[in-house]
Amino acid sequence: MSRLRVLQVLPDLSMGGAERLAVHLVRHLDPDRFETGIVSFYEPAGTDLDDVLAREHRRVWYLGKKRGFDSRLFVALHGVFREFRPDVVHTHTTTLRYTLPSAAFHRTRARVHTIHNMAEKEAGRWGWIRKLAFRLGFVPVAIANEVQRGVNRLYGIDDCPNIPNGIPLEAYTTPRVARDAWRTQEGFDPDALLFVTVGRPDPQKNHPLAIEALERVCADDASAFLLIVGSRGSPEIQQRLERFARDHNVGDRVRFLGPRTDIPEILSASDVFILSSDYEGNPLTVMEAMAAGRPVVSTAVGGVPELVEEGVTGFVTPAGDAQRLAQRMLRLTDASLRRSMGEAGARRAAERFGVEQMADSYGTLYEELTGASRS
Repeated sequence: MSRLRVLQVLPDLSMGGAERLAVHLVRHLDPDRFETGIVSFYEPAGTDLDDVLAREHRRVWYLGKKRGFDSRLFVALHGVFREFRPDVVHTHTTTLRYTLPSAAFHRTRARVHTIHNMAEKEAGRWGWIRKLAFRLGFVPVAIANEVQRGVNRLYGIDDCPNIPNGIPLEAYTTPRVARDAWRTQEGFDPDALLFVTVGRPDPQKNHPLAIEALERVCADDASAFLLIVGSRGSPEIQQRLERFARDHNVGDRVRFLGPRTDIPEILSASDVFILSSDYEGNPLTVMEAMAAGRPVVSTAVGGVPELVEEGVTGFVTPAGDAQRLAQRMLRLTDASLRRSMGEAGARRAAERFGVEQMADSYGTLYEELTGASRS
């Protein structure tokens, strides 16, 4: 039997969770069953995702989209569909509105759209496009139970597939740089208490909440730092966060590391992972931290309570509550508790978060939707 051709469609190949998930699929779908390609609306973003796809000679189309609405994209996508002739088109985040016409015109056999955040938050002003696409044969896929419930509330779909995210575990269990060596090169004392959060500085991630919690922690433990990893955003956002940290007396305790490709090494060198988001889907960053053996303190949003076992692998707190977040961070100034929770998290990650499980679940869905059977 010939392989199914699967086309992943993304806005770009930046460092977000949706982008990494799509690249994980391209790399880990069974090559005996699937031929894969990936579309980026924009030019290369200069990330390690671009690099790994090029190094492995994966089929990638960069369409050179302009900012804002760009009608040329419809023609460009039509050309990709005509060249690749996908059996399955799999869209992510905001790409449905451009991809729907080509998928319909070329009569793609299976159409999948992963909802990477809470359905109500992801829909935005383009929610009507999603409703239309789901009526025209696109199958929404949730990434957590809470996301699945949101799909039911918003779209009235009660049989939405639920495929949790997965990560390449080995990358986080075997960092390339030792903990002490990383700390030395970044200027941190071996005994410093490093809290780390990974995510772009936008309102969803609510970095000010983590900074406010750090102020309370530093009143008890002067060795504490907060590392914020991810795109710096606009200069205005960066300056606002820096000013917020100074106003809360932790300007010298918050380090903005910017976008990084050494996330496994940063997690290995840190002590506790923090997520202060107001809402989430099923964050890869939490999985990565647990795989790296780090306890997690997170707001109880989206699929996070499905990942973090309260009091065992970390703590979950109400969204927006800096006091509760700080209290749980202070609990983890205890090194033995950090160690036991981190070990429990690593075991849970090994059992549940492997990228192979996710890729096999999507592969099975593709075959079911196309009527293909495994050889």
